[in-house]
Amino acid sequence: MTTELTALALAGVLQVIQMILHIIGYYLHTGFKAGSKAALSSRDEPIEFSGTAARVQRAYHNHFESLAIFTIAVIVITLSDQSTPLTQYCAWVYVAARTLYIPAYAFGLVPWRSIIWTVAIGAATLMLLSAVL
Repeated sequence: MTTELTALALAGVLQVIQMILHIIGYYLHTGFKAGSKAALSSRDEPIEFSGTAARVQRAYHNHFESLAIFTIAVIVITLSDQSTPLTQYCAWVYVAARTLYIPAYAFGLVPWRSIIWTVAIGAATLMLLSAVL
């Protein structure tokens, strides 16, 4: 397996971890405020999150958007057999930045959250550009 595919697999694991954090936040938010019945409901009525739970939810959704771009980059690099030390480095930078993004967003670390996001998306973009240039 290429380095880029390994990084993509780890980014997928990171998405699962964020999903678990989101579920825990959801349960804690509804379980303690609206009872366990609301936590186990079909959620036809949206529940408004606040504070850390809301930030974890937004980080979770943001990762889907970022992961789509990174996945495209990894697929292009892998299928075109253009893996280089640069693309490998970018893949690890992406995973590291997205890992740091979770606590930065959850704890509202401004401007670090935005800087970390820029580093991650920049790494994925550089991978794409390296494949077409």
